[in-house]
Amino acid sequence: MPTVDAATRAALAPYGFDEQALEAFVARLSRPVSNAVQGPLTPPAPDDVTRFPPLDSERRAALRARGLELVKAGRVGMVVLAGGMATRFGGVVKAVVPVLGGQSFLQLKLADLAALAAHAGRAVPTMVMSSFATHQRIVQHVQEAKLGPVEVFPQFVSLRLTPGGDLFREADGASSPYATGHGDLTFALRRSGALARFREGGGQYLVMSNVDNLGATLDPALLALHVELGGAITAEVVRKEKGDKGGAPARLAGTPQIIEGFRFPAAFDQDSIPVFNTNTFVLDAAAIDRDFELPFYKVEKSVAGKTAVQFERLVGELTAFLPTRFVEVAREGPDGRFLPAKDPEELARRLDAIALVTRSRRSF
Repeated sequence: MPTVDAATRAALAPYGFDEQALEAFVARLSRPVSNAVQGPLTPPAPDDVTRFPPLDSERRAALRARGLELVKAGRVGMVVLAGGMATRFGGVVKAVVPVLGGQSFLQLKLADLAALAAHAGRAVPTMVMSSFATHQRIVQHVQEAKLGPVEVFPQFVSLRLTPGGDLFREADGASSPYATGHGDLTFALRRSGALARFREGGGQYLVMSNVDNLGATLDPALLALHVELGGAITAEVVRKEKGDKGGAPARLAGTPQIIEGFRFPAAFDQDSIPVFNTNTFVLDAAAIDRDFELPFYKVEKSVAGKTAVQFERLVGELTAFLPTRFVEVAREGPDGRFLPAKDPEELARRLDAIALVTRSRRSF
């Protein structure tokens, strides 16, 4: 087992560093396991995926009215994922990068919530999951931009390894920390106390989305549809386009759940599933208030020209443990809900679409 020095241990402790977990990761390197799922795997059944009603339909209006009542009753909260390693925008924390009119990703996310809150007549409890690499800058941004009562809590951290199981070292000889994946969500929510506080305040439903997906707002109609469908999780999916990669809904041993792209067996035709996961969910707060045996997956990264190994978990894996429903939403247009901007180039390509959706969502 690699030895972690006291200074590193102390620096990472506020972010939930777990040496026992690191020891388990080292052991995993000596016994490689296939990531492919085991058991009968089939595309989703026709009624596993529900179409989100069109924007101007009576059905959509009825759902929206019901969802607004939940917001007004204080039963709804928002979680924004803003963790990771702050590497895609030249070392600048993505959440604070200006997008439109000088407003950052996080400001635009929270402006949508503020507009909804003004219409509903009450604030929406808001939580942001940071990481060791983004936490201080996000807290500073929330304070400087006067973004209101926002609870920022960090995900977990571990240390990169070499393929042989030693601690991976940076150029200066220091160990190399990394964030252990958005699958940390429920664990970090519970560790921080944010989930308990939300539930104690009457909260029942959490809408979760990535900070860089400005289409994924808290839509009351989707919230009401989640309640109507009756699952503990509702996952948003969109139609695939050429080049799309990622998880998708499927049935494993008859149970609908998200299967990550790298977990499909080689013989499975992923094109037989026409939609894929957007990493936007509605979650029942009570259902996620427990531990889950989410698996960690081995990931190899090139760091300064050398191979580093890290183990990460994914929030979509919750669907293997809880009853899950899938809703197909629009990708683009006034009702578009999938506009990720992972790097500056993608942000530049999507600016017009982001501006369109931003204007559309602010009118109540």
